[in-house]
Amino acid sequence: MSIATRPEDVPLVTHFVESAEKRRQRVSTGVLIGAVGVLLIILLTATRGSAKFALSDAFDEVQLPTVSVPGFVTVAVCGILCLLAAAGYLSGRLRGRLPAVAGTVAGLAVVLGFITWAAAGRDLPFPVSNQFAGTLSLATPLVFGALCGVLCERSGVVNVSIEGQFLAAAFAAAVVGSLTKSVPAALVAAMLAGVAMAALLALFSINYLVNQVVLGVVLNLLAVGVTGFLFDQLVQPADEKYNAAPVLDVLPIPGLSKIPFFGRVLFEQTVLAYLAVVSVVLVWLLLYRTTWGLRVRATGEHPEASDTVGISVKGIRWSAVLAGGVFAGLGGSFFTLASTGSFSKEFTVGNGFIALAALIMGRWHPVLATIMCLFFGFVTQMASQLQTLSTPMPSQFLLILPYVATIIAVAGLVGRVRPPAADGIPFEK
Repeated sequence: MSIATRPEDVPLVTHFVESAEKRRQRVSTGVLIGAVGVLLIILLTATRGSAKFALSDAFDEVQLPTVSVPGFVTVAVCGILCLLAAAGYLSGRLRGRLPAVAGTVAGLAVVLGFITWAAAGRDLPFPVSNQFAGTLSLATPLVFGALCGVLCERSGVVNVSIEGQFLAAAFAAAVVGSLTKSVPAALVAAMLAGVAMAALLALFSINYLVNQVVLGVVLNLLAVGVTGFLFDQLVQPADEKYNAAPVLDVLPIPGLSKIPFFGRVLFEQTVLAYLAVVSVVLVWLLLYRTTWGLRVRATGEHPEASDTVGISVKGIRWSAVLAGGVFAGLGGSFFTLASTGSFSKEFTVGNGFIALAALIMGRWHPVLATIMCLFFGFVTQMASQLQTLSTPMPSQFLLILPYVATIIAVAGLVGRVRPPAADGIPFEK
């Protein structure tokens, strides 16, 4: 007599099914990490001596020791770690949190290996504290630009005109700051200029349903043309009067700025850097902890459903775009007030587009977009630091290194991302 098998006695066999999109992203990430690993192995042939890393600046009260590591061994280990991570990705056997761990290890290995190769055998040490302090400074305007894009695109309005908003705000900060010799007045003028550009974006995209990508390009050209014309006709002939704005001073936080290494990096920044940190928290709270933020996200995902429940889609989009203009204005003021206090034509040099790339890489989330801004700031500062070490690399390549790193990150590491469902789609009631 046979005994029927109970269902609970049958072993349950599960199989992991990977989508085609995930497979492409995994393979492209593995190939990219593997290529960088091979490059580090090739660089071993030009690695001589030890690499020195200075943890303190020459003017720091507390002088931390300079760390020295063997160049050949360090670059070799970093290259092997990259190859192992690439093998893990290509094999498809990494599950759970292992892909993120492998990617993080590979990223750190790439940075350490490349800097070690560049600093090996050099007379001057690589200034680590300058590297991180410069990263925060360079990322500051990008963070403001990315937050502007987050607010706009979460509501369903594509903002390609961040560059134009930066440029208009920088010009306004220079002129008003020069006339008033007041930093607060210059900041207010920059924010008003950013809001004015945002109002043009909102008017034509929300009310007149103009194609938002084309509109963004036109607004960028408008900002270039208007600021260039006013600079030639008004500012340049009276440079001392209209182009000599006050420069922001570094504001050390009492007590915290005295902490060795971290004090100078984190707590000796300009007021704009502190405002950028506060702005990230503020935008996150607005989007995810307020009714207004819920409505912004709802109009960006399904404006018809939002309209059905009584939400003014046009009103919410207008408010989000104008709020984004405030942050873009603050970002634009950085180029004038945090550097020389003067304006020159087109001197935002594409940072608005980098902020847009950081926004996409950060998946339209304020915190993730900020991390991507820090990534770009780190690479930009690293390129500047390597020029001072007389590395065996053409200076032209070092200048384009930040943009190359951004393209690689967008194309190979981020993979396909999904914007808000109604992003760029006009709403007609």
